[in-house]
Amino acid sequence: MDNKNATLELGTKPIGKLLVQYAFPAIIAMIAASLYNIVDRIFIGQIVGPMAISGLAITFPFINLGAAFGAAVGIGASTTISVKLGQRDYETAENILGNTVTLNLIIGSSFGIICLIFLDPILRFFGASDATIPYARSFMEVILAGNVISHMYFGMNAVLRAASKPRHAMMATIFTVLMNIILDFIFIRLWGWGIRGAAFATVLSQALALCWQMKQFTNKNEILHLKRGIYRLKKHLVENIISIGISPFLMNVCACIVVIFMNNQLVKYGGDMAVGAFGIAYSVAMIFVMFIIGLDQGMQPIAGYNYGSQQTDRLMRVLKLTIFAAIGIMVVGWLIAHLAPYFCARMFTKDPELIRQAIKAIQINMMMYPIVGFQMVVTNFFQCIGKVKISIFLSLSRQLLFLIPFLIILPQFFKLDGVWASLPSSDFLASLVAAIIMMAYMRRLKRQGVNNQKSNS
Repeated sequence: MDNKNATLELGTKPIGKLLVQYAFPAIIAMIAASLYNIVDRIFIGQIVGPMAISGLAITFPFINLGAAFGAAVGIGASTTISVKLGQRDYETAENILGNTVTLNLIIGSSFGIICLIFLDPILRFFGASDATIPYARSFMEVILAGNVISHMYFGMNAVLRAASKPRHAMMATIFTVLMNIILDFIFIRLWGWGIRGAAFATVLSQALALCWQMKQFTNKNEILHLKRGIYRLKKHLVENIISIGISPFLMNVCACIVVIFMNNQLVKYGGDMAVGAFGIAYSVAMIFVMFIIGLDQGMQPIAGYNYGSQQTDRLMRVLKLTIFAAIGIMVVGWLIAHLAPYFCARMFTKDPELIRQAIKAIQINMMMYPIVGFQMVVTNFFQCIGKVKISIFLSLSRQLLFLIPFLIILPQFFKLDGVWASLPSSDFLASLVAAIIMMAYMRRLKRQGVNNQKSNS
């Protein structure tokens, strides 16, 4: 079946089968992506030591900030492409592809250069101490030097999914993971490059995958392919991309701000070891978050296409199925966090004190996970259908409206326990807000459906 027929299936094939078809490769890809980050941290924690884990945790705001710019382009472009394909506007979709390449080159290189110039003061602001800054600097120097590669790699993977090639996106990610593991072993274990070796492994594995991705877009028989005349930035296309991508951009920026607050509060009330515990808990939690991101990515082209073709029943069907799947996944994560936290922590370190603190961090951080999946899916749903303001509000609610105030207030009364307690408290309130807004939107959609039936009769 050619690419055009595969795209048309988004409006005709049963929703359950479509969600499996698109979400399964995306979930595998996201799990693989989280695994290669985890593998880095396991190698670093087991071989380099606990302070290296803490130093790596200091770099999380950098990772989130880089992901924010990447999401603004990648997710914005892929969502816009899905809608245009649903409207059969193939020429515009192809121009969006070209503009995506150009935007990633400009933003990726600019971000890397600027951050390299001010690297040390930024790391200090992020919470680095004298003990952790050498590790954080060694890692980020390499990552930032190759930042444009990372931006292009993640952006092209998002476009592959939008172009009805979820398996290709999955293959690219799996290749990156396997190559990263191999290079981690060579650079860290065999050659003794330490934390810098993990950074080299990450950038090099992404560069190799990017070469393969770009080759996929050279096939002139595909709906979307690279050709002359599509790379010049067009104002209306860039505005469309950014208007959709602003929601995940702000969500990642907020995640960056939150981690900065977390790191500084953890250093203040618990020291460098508490930062390392948060790094471990964050790594474990992200495995299950990646499941939901994969589900969301699988939902995105289906929801975008059917919204563009005004098939409301199919739109709501994919939303409900995705929510049910997300809740089930997060319940599994919650059970693992509370039944086997020691084994999760032990993967990253042999240090008894770090393990003890990490166990507590894992259990508290994932306390509200059964409802977090719902909040994530609802936020992504509004993004998929172009309800940018609602998506932005839901993205910001957990992090800015709830989590940061909790991080400021609770530690004043409960010290380090207050820092940890801020996470589940904000998860609960953000999920409650998402449920209220979703119910209001569902009622509005039902009223519109009734009115449409009356006008057609």
